[in-house]
Amino acid sequence: MLLDTASLYFRAYFGVPDSVRAPDGTPVNAVRGLLDFIARLVQDHRPDDLVACMDFDWRPAWRVALISTYKAHRVAEEAPEGAGVDQEGAGVDQEEVPDTLSPQVPVIDEVLDAIGIARVGAADYEADDVIGTLTGRASGPVDIVTGDRDLFQLVDDERGVRVLYPVKGVGTLQLVDESYVREKYGVDGRGYVDLALLRGDPSDGLPGVPGVGEKTAAKLLAAHGDLAGIMAAVDDPTAKLTPTQRKRLDEARPYIEVAPKVVRVASDVALPAFDPALPRSPRDPGAVEALAERWGLGGSLRRLLSTLEG
Repeated sequence: MLLDTASLYFRAYFGVPDSVRAPDGTPVNAVRGLLDFIARLVQDHRPDDLVACMDFDWRPAWRVALISTYKAHRVAEEAPEGAGVDQEGAGVDQEEVPDTLSPQVPVIDEVLDAIGIARVGAADYEADDVIGTLTGRASGPVDIVTGDRDLFQLVDDERGVRVLYPVKGVGTLQLVDESYVREKYGVDGRGYVDLALLRGDPSDGLPGVPGVGEKTAAKLLAAHGDLAGIMAAVDDPTAKLTPTQRKRLDEARPYIEVAPKVVRVASDVALPAFDPALPRSPRDPGAVEALAERWGLGGSLRRLLSTLEG
């Protein structure tokens, strides 16, 4: 089981009231919500391995170099003091997040580390890329837990790869397999990248092809097979494209040439060594106890530890 951790703690943050606070009054709604969610996932699905995949770079420079608008609207206008610098001292974009969420992220990191849940990321890559790499390496079934539709591209019934997609807070999950993707979007998992880049995605700053929405993109892919087939049709005067479609696709060539690399998750990220096994007991009981007291994690942490022991 691979967790798109930031996606899940964002949902926990908005799904749990910020009246849930530590003894000193600091909100811990994202921390407790995420712990409750992980406990529920472990209880319901009993994975052998569990990896919390992290965004070490939520807006990689190499993606921005290809499409300058990539996630541009999410960049904070004013980064907090001390933020926006990576481990080597280079300037990096600071993602705009709610003021009371940012202080909770280091707490999440500390708690997961103390429990012994593997937390894995890579410089210059997003959590999606870590998930894509680990999915490719997996020898057995994989459940990807994410609120990001981009990862639907990894769904593969033959390999047992599916997405568990939260549809209401973090309590109700939609199981996304190939039949779901086909019914919803008219493509399979492998075709989802082409659909997504043609359609565009304002939430990621992807412009898409003007005038090509989701339904049109699906029809074009059904008629021509894939993105390469569509562009071959643009160059074939006998191919069945409307004059408007042909013109818009032709004018969008610069975008279409680079978009696949931006939209497709990486599958070859160099990752540090780690133990993915689901822990049965805390790696550092003393640290767990101290964190529970410091942040008032109470029942959320106890439920997770009890579930892991079971």
